Amino acid sequence: MGLFSRLGTLIRSNINELINRAEDPEKMLNQVLVDMKQQLIEAKKQVAIAIADEKRIKKQWEQEAAKAAEWEKKAMLALKAGDENLARAALQRKGDHDEVASQLKDQWEAQKNSVEQLKVALRGLDAKIEEAKRKRNLLVSRQKRAEAQRTINETLSSINSTSAFDTFGRMSERVTQLEAEAEATSEIGGVLEEGSLESQFKALEAGNVDDQLEALKRKMALTAGKTEDPRQLGSGRADAKSAPPPEELSADDLKAAEIDAQLEELKKKLSG
Repeated sequence: MGLFSRLGTLIRSNINELINRAEDPEKMLNQVLVDMKQQLIEAKKQVAIAIADEKRIKKQWEQEAAKAAEWEKKAMLALKAGDENLARAALQRKGDHDEVASQLKDQWEAQKNSVEQLKVALRGLDAKIEEAKRKRNLLVSRQKRAEAQRTINETLSSINSTSAFDTFGRMSERVTQLEAEAEATSEIGGVLEEGSLESQFKALEAGNVDDQLEALKRKMALTAGKTEDPRQLGSGRADAKSAPPPEELSADDLKAAEIDAQLEELKKKLSG
């Protein structure tokens, strides 16, 4: 009993000390359980030896008791034969075996009680190991929860830190700058495109003016051909001398001639 009591005390103290000092409680507790199981195996061996001793002592006691009974029978046989000396010698031997048997009986009873106590202690040790397993599982669960909580707290601390929000602020400003640059690029592209369109329209307008000028020239040539009648050549020459050259036509005349040329162009398009 003293062995198991000291063993239980040692196990409890070792568990408490390891929990306090261990860097990894799960690994250390697993190792403690391995050690406890090994100690349980050794304790079972010791209990088995004690049980074997108890059985051996019992057998010796039974043998001595049997011998004492045998010498008692011999003493009775000697008395029947009328040999008291032989009977007395047989009883002497019976007494020797009775004495040994009595001692063996006392040892057997003591050993039997010890074995029963060892069995109880062994069952108690086995129960403690099972309890240690459950405690190990609870402690490991608490360890896991504590580690998870620590990780969460560290993450929250890093998220709530000023540096993290400063980074978000800088990135927000950077994105705003990129958006402004994109809008500026779009506006520049629109201005360039608008300028290109205006230049194209100006080129078209210039082409239309040239066409109108050619049409006006053709119209003036046709008009001049119609007004030159052979019968009126003299007067026509005099009128031509007095009429202003084309370059000296007024703005209204040019505008009217331009309109007439446009009408002629429309007529051509319609007839076509």
